[in-house]
Amino acid sequence: MIMNSGVRSVVSFLALGCGIVSPFAWASPLKTIGDARAASWPFGPLVTSGRDMKNAEGGTVVYAGTNWPGHGEVMIPDGLHYQSIEDVVTKIKSTGMNAIRLTYAIQMIDEIYSKDGQDTTVRESFTKALGQTNGPRVYQQFLAKNPSFDDSTTRLQVFDAVAAECAKQEIYVHLDNHMSKAAWCCSTGDGNSWFGDTYYNVDNWTRGLSYMANHGKNWTALTSMSLRNELRKPDDNPSLSSQSYNWRDWYTNIKKGTSAINTANPDLLIFLSGLDFDTYITPVIQGTAFTPGSAKYNAADFPNYANKLVLEIHNYQNSANNCNSLKSSLYSSGFQALHAEDSETVNVFPVLLTEFGFDMSGNAWRGTYATCIASYLAEQKAGWFIWVVSGSYYIRSGRQDYEETWGLLKHDWSDWRSSAYIEGGLKPLVEATAQG
Repeated sequence: MIMNSGVRSVVSFLALGCGIVSPFAWASPLKTIGDARAASWPFGPLVTSGRDMKNAEGGTVVYAGTNWPGHGEVMIPDGLHYQSIEDVVTKIKSTGMNAIRLTYAIQMIDEIYSKDGQDTTVRESFTKALGQTNGPRVYQQFLAKNPSFDDSTTRLQVFDAVAAECAKQEIYVHLDNHMSKAAWCCSTGDGNSWFGDTYYNVDNWTRGLSYMANHGKNWTALTSMSLRNELRKPDDNPSLSSQSYNWRDWYTNIKKGTSAINTANPDLLIFLSGLDFDTYITPVIQGTAFTPGSAKYNAADFPNYANKLVLEIHNYQNSANNCNSLKSSLYSSGFQALHAEDSETVNVFPVLLTEFGFDMSGNAWRGTYATCIASYLAEQKAGWFIWVVSGSYYIRSGRQDYEETWGLLKHDWSDWRSSAYIEGGLKPLVEATAQG
């Protein structure tokens, strides 16, 4: 197992199906890995067929999982100073969830390129993010919980280890580019909002997507990637907002991003997110013009990989008090794409709700929003990732050891924040949806 204290060499990860690759190594795909994926879990590569994601055996795959953030300033998955990778993945698996949405920042890849292919060590990253006093202290806690790591361990090697443990426990990994500049997400003034924003260099973004898609070739559990989390109006840049924040420029850049991923790793499904914090992606589904231009979605614009595209939306209508209205909103915002029988559905895709969530410290899970989302996902047999597994963050919005009351886990990641929700809400939702 990946956290065996007696195992300290990078080679150990290879034995677990992770395959640590030199950060700048652009190796061709290994045929044996591809064959193994097809012959055993995850029975990949996955493709789409109409409204469904399918594995190589023709079986339907439905993700039912949770978000695990790794896009903050430390640039490794959160919580590992409190619990080991194995412990966190085991907790996720114990609910029946079969997938994680693992987030990262493009800044990590930018820094690798700026250092001639060398990734930053976790030790350095903790100190840079948390300071000269707290950084080393939290880093020592990280080592104590994850004794297979040492002072030479890099950030990407932590991601590798998470992917390896997920493979061991048969948890799909969906890799999500959450931000360009590593930080808490999101606001319309954070400089990460839109293509060409302060920190959102498009060339660096596509380079980062390519890099992570290639790096993940040896992650047995990696079956999909997203292009970008919660595209939104760049209010910090009025000129960019007025001239470029539209569906026309969305489509131009989406084609760049999908090409970057597919060229680097053609096995992966690619998730497309919409506008306004990814709350709707309707023009793709209804085949309307990407205004102010006239182009429409065309599968031919994604040569030989249109069957790799999946749609995703987010929903945080937590104040909803009418379930029928909420379901109608979910349908019109994205889930219409599951319904070929609807005469207004021009393009059929799988659709996932990759973010939704609520405060776990009370009884919100019994309210209209939470119960309605759960019933709708079950009715649609649709995939989902709840926000969030994290009981706390290394740092969020400048505050260290930030308490996350929306987290499935307690502050120290030791147990569920609401066992009542896990037993009465989450597990039934998993049972009603998860496949593959």
